[in-house]
Order: sequence, then C-alpha cells, then structure tokens
Amino acid sequence: MSTTERPRILVVGGGYVGLYAARRILKKMRFGEATVTVVDPRSYMTYQPFLPEAAAGSISPRHVVVPLRRVLPKAEVLTGRVTSVDQDRKVAVIEPIVGEAYELPFDYLVVALGAVSRTFPIPGLAENGIGMKGVEEAVDLRNHVLEQLDLADSTTDEEVRRKALTFVFVGGGFAGAETIGEVEDMARDACKYYTNVKREDMRFILVEAANRILPEVGPELGKWGLEHLRERGIEIYLETSMTSAVDKHVVLANGLEVDASTIVWTAGVKPNPALANFGLPLGPRGHVDTAPTLQVQGMDHVWAAGDNAQVPDLASGEGAWCPPNAQHALRQAKVLGDNVVSGMRGFPQHEYRHKNMGAVAGLGLHKGVALLFGKIKLRGRLAWYCHRGYHGMAVPTFNRKFRVLADWTLAMFLKRDVVALGALENPREEFYGAAAPVTAAAAAKAKAKAAEQAVEVKSGEAEKAKAS
Repeated sequence: MSTTERPRILVVGGGYVGLYAARRILKKMRFGEATVTVVDPRSYMTYQPFLPEAAAGSISPRHVVVPLRRVLPKAEVLTGRVTSVDQDRKVAVIEPIVGEAYELPFDYLVVALGAVSRTFPIPGLAENGIGMKGVEEAVDLRNHVLEQLDLADSTTDEEVRRKALTFVFVGGGFAGAETIGEVEDMARDACKYYTNVKREDMRFILVEAANRILPEVGPELGKWGLEHLRERGIEIYLETSMTSAVDKHVVLANGLEVDASTIVWTAGVKPNPALANFGLPLGPRGHVDTAPTLQVQGMDHVWAAGDNAQVPDLASGEGAWCPPNAQHALRQAKVLGDNVVSGMRGFPQHEYRHKNMGAVAGLGLHKGVALLFGKIKLRGRLAWYCHRGYHGMAVPTFNRKFRVLADWTLAMFLKRDVVALGALENPREEFYGAAAPVTAAAAAKAKAKAAEQAVEVKSGEAEKAKAS
C-alpha cells in the first residue's frame, strides 16, 4: 500500500474513460474510502464527436469540453503527464506543466491515455497538416478556412487564390467524412458574403486508402455517403494515399498533384506511445492487453479501457476486439469503475459485454447517415436528427447538454457566424509592436530611411524650382 493514509486510485488520462471511470468510482465509494487522483495535460475532457460541428461553427468550442475539476469536485486533479510507471514499487512519475517531475505512489491504476493521431513519415505533413483530435485543432481549422476565403477574396494573384481555395482532407472514416462535410457546408454558406468567391471556385478533395468511406455504417450507407459528398462537388479518391505535402504541394499516389493551403489529417489513430513506459503487457499494435473484466492481463491492481486498450468483444465472438469508438469507451468506463471498487473491496470482477447499438454520422447541416441496431438504415435529414439526438444525450453533464442544445436552437433562427479569429493564435502581437522598445538597429534603420526620404523631397523641390 502507498504511504498515504488511505489507498490512492490513480487515473491516467481525463478523456472519455478517465472522466467517466473517475465519476463512477467516486459515486460507488464510501466517504474517505480512497483518494482518486486524475492526471491529464489538459484540465478538461473533449467530446470528440462534436469537433466537426465546432470546426463548422455550429457549436461553440467551449461547449464541447468539460472541465475536470468542476465535474470531479471530490477528486484530486493534476495538470501534467505521467511519463513512466514502476509497477513493482507502484509509483508513477508525474511531469507537471511547470516545475520538476516527481514521484506519486498509488495502490490502484486506471490507464486511460486514449489515442493519438496515426501518422506516417510523409514529407511536409508535420509542418503543414492540421489534425482533428482536440478542440484547439477544430478552432484553428475553422479560423484557417475562413482566413483563406478572406485571402482569396482580396487577392488578384490567381495562383495564390487557387491555392487558398483548395482543401485536402486525408482519411475517409467518421472523422474525415464528417469534418469535410461540415467544413464544406460552412464554406458554401460563408461564400455568400464574399464578392469574389463562389462555391465553384473552391476545390475540396477527400483521400482514402481503403476502397470505401464511412466503414462504420456499412457498405450501403457508406456508398450513399460517398455519392452524396460527390454530388456536393467534393472530389473523392479511394485506394490512394498522400505521398508528399512539402510547401503545401500535395502529391497523391495516384499521380494527382495540387497546391493546397489547407491539409487536414484524419487517417486513423494509434495508442498513446507513452504506454511503452508503463510496464504493461502490450498487444501487437501497442494496445494494453486486458481481460474481459478490463483488468490488465496478469495484474490485479491495473485496469485499462478505451482507445488505448484491446478489450475482448464478447458480444461479437471469440477473437474479436471492441472497436475504438466513443460508444464502447463510455460503457467500458462504467464497468471499469465498478470493478475498481470491487477489486479494492476484494469482490469478484464483472466482464464487459456490450452489443453495438449502431453508428451515426453528420455530413453537414441536415445531412447524415445512421445505422441503428445493425438493421435500420437511415440517411439524409432523419439520420442527421438521430446523430444530433444521440450525441446531445451522450455529451457529459447537464450543463453541456443545455449549452449545446441552446447553440442548435439559436442556429435555427440566426445565420451562421462566419468571422475568422485567427489573431487568437498571436493575441499579443499588435500590443507588442506598439509597446516593445525600439532597438538601436531599428532606430538607425528608421533614421536612415527618414534621411533618404528628406533627400528625395529636397531633390523634388529643386527640380520644380529649376523648371519654373
């Protein structure tokens, strides 16, 4: 047991699993039974299914995040990273946002690090790509796209204009298809306010390595989604990949080359690489190997779930793993929370078993696809209602549900906001320019320029006098 007076349950990660598991543990525990500590580099949980709508301006970015300290008032929330774990000593190394790293003892461990973007060594991708894993990236994408419309509307350089109005999205799963659908919808709406930009001037490209998009909703709805996006003027290239993005010059494996100011990467995820330092058994793809009870194989004090774990899917048959989606993560977190409390009290563990209820995807305002209970297939406006209804109920806390509903309700009566706030990236730039002390070199340069202008003025006056 740790050196603390009461056992410590350390939850590494404050995403879906971390937040919901911590809430469940606190709800099931007796007062003072244990200390729950949640560690995450961000002080909030992001509801990722709403990121495409946040990028399109349908939902305020603040409403897709949930502050951990407000939702977990009885937990200890530390803003930092767990860089390594010594399972023998039961000690984790915490690296705070500011200050020196330190060791934190624990008695029970919940691994909920989630996943990071799965990338490949493509030249130029790191320098020019935009991901869609966090709310910061969604806000940046929205501002960036609207800034490109501003640029295209103001320039007379056709090459610059063409590059600004070309948008490339890589990845045709939920994240890629939903994001390009929402962003295209926003851009189509925004161009009504520009004199020199029309939808026909824009070029949207979706690149997918597989032979279809939206595999989560099945081949029939995936085909409908593909045809629907193409009808909206979106170019879709299947069974191909991006090979280069140097200087925002995109080269595809099928030979297509295009200059694009916007490159969005949504080509899947992979387990957090930090798991390699946690002393846990990992599967072939880097996931934590768990039993159906969500306990890590061979360890009775460690549990894992969500995108960073390979959890046996008992409802689908032997050899299957639960897919990395929000539906499983939310339900696994509740079972995990119950099992942590049961394990702490010496009670038996319960196995996780959940039959997939279906999948929903939004492709812009009033557009979507939905597969319910594996049988019911919906598309268009009705599927979009199912998408919003499900995620409106699933987003955590009544506070966020109400705020999201308010955003949607206001959007029914008010036009979409198309203001780009790109200056948020460097908010102090203008003030610094006004307040920064003038260096000697800058002063000398300004003095020389003033002297040069004075000579030009005198020369002009002399010429006028001579002419008269």
